[in-house]
Amino acid sequence: MKETIKTIKEQVSIDLKNVSNLKELMDLKVEYLGKKGKVVEIGQQIGKLDVSEKKEVGMLLNDLKNHINTLFDELTLKLESDALEQKLKDEWIDITLPSTKVNVGTTHPLTKVIDEIEELFISMGYDVVEGPEIESDLYNFEKLNLAKDHPARDMQDSFYITAEMLLRTQTSPVQARTMDANVEKGPIRIICPGKVYRKDDDDMTHSHQFTQIEGLVVDENISVAHLKGTLEILVRKMFGNEREIRFRPSFFPFTEPSLEVDVSCFKCGGSGCPLCKQTGWIEILGSGMVHPNVLRACGYDPEKYSGFAFGMGPERIAMLKYGINDIRHFYTNNINFLDNFDRLEREMEDESK
Repeated sequence: MKETIKTIKEQVSIDLKNVSNLKELMDLKVEYLGKKGKVVEIGQQIGKLDVSEKKEVGMLLNDLKNHINTLFDELTLKLESDALEQKLKDEWIDITLPSTKVNVGTTHPLTKVIDEIEELFISMGYDVVEGPEIESDLYNFEKLNLAKDHPARDMQDSFYITAEMLLRTQTSPVQARTMDANVEKGPIRIICPGKVYRKDDDDMTHSHQFTQIEGLVVDENISVAHLKGTLEILVRKMFGNEREIRFRPSFFPFTEPSLEVDVSCFKCGGSGCPLCKQTGWIEILGSGMVHPNVLRACGYDPEKYSGFAFGMGPERIAMLKYGINDIRHFYTNNINFLDNFDRLEREMEDESK
């Protein structure tokens, strides 16, 4: 048996010289050290030996196992290194070749404007609230002080689904829903971004689908001064710190008084130009103090609470801010428009630095 162990030790060295890859190495390892391998077979025969021989043969067998494992480990490292080197050669890439251009998406201008406005109002303690785009007549009109026969309904030609359900014409229903859901009838400070729908003919300045962001604050002792201060912060964030605002009387059924808001022209500085139609001012949004009837319809006591509301179109703000002349660009998925906008945005950022 000693001779057998010596022969195996010599033979394994010879066999390893003929191994050229890891698969052959693993097969050879099974041949010697597997469950039915040559080394295991010798171990099974030790029990037949005399007591005097068992110890010596056992030591020789352990030495053989250690020797074989050492040889296999050394060769494994060498073969793995050789395989890696060959793979690097086979998969070599010429990095001097021109790369393939990959089109990378950009942030849509409407998304950017909405994100900027949301970020501003969140920093002022407002919550961002959303609601259903398929709305009931109750929330879209009646709770906003527009009864069934109210003439102001003619101002908004609507997409009705049934006699009582329609595609919302504004995001104001979200405000009514929020006030209704406020069981404790405590203070509210929210903005409501989302899509709205009206039967407009699509052209350069109109679309049957567009976006709105409306804001609502309800609390005790809220006044026009709070509204003015809030909108000044908004205007200066979106159009520059030197901008001024002015209020003009208007009419909205859900506010009283109702006010149109203009911003001083950011192109001519107020001296008059084609953009502001030589007036020095540009209309950007509507606002006003929440009508007592709206507060009452949503469970608030108008003797205790007051509030202000405002609404703006991100499309209009984006068109003014970035010089976009056709609202249809926002919805036609024109990659050239989005690329141009991305380039314009970077130029504006460089100028502001």
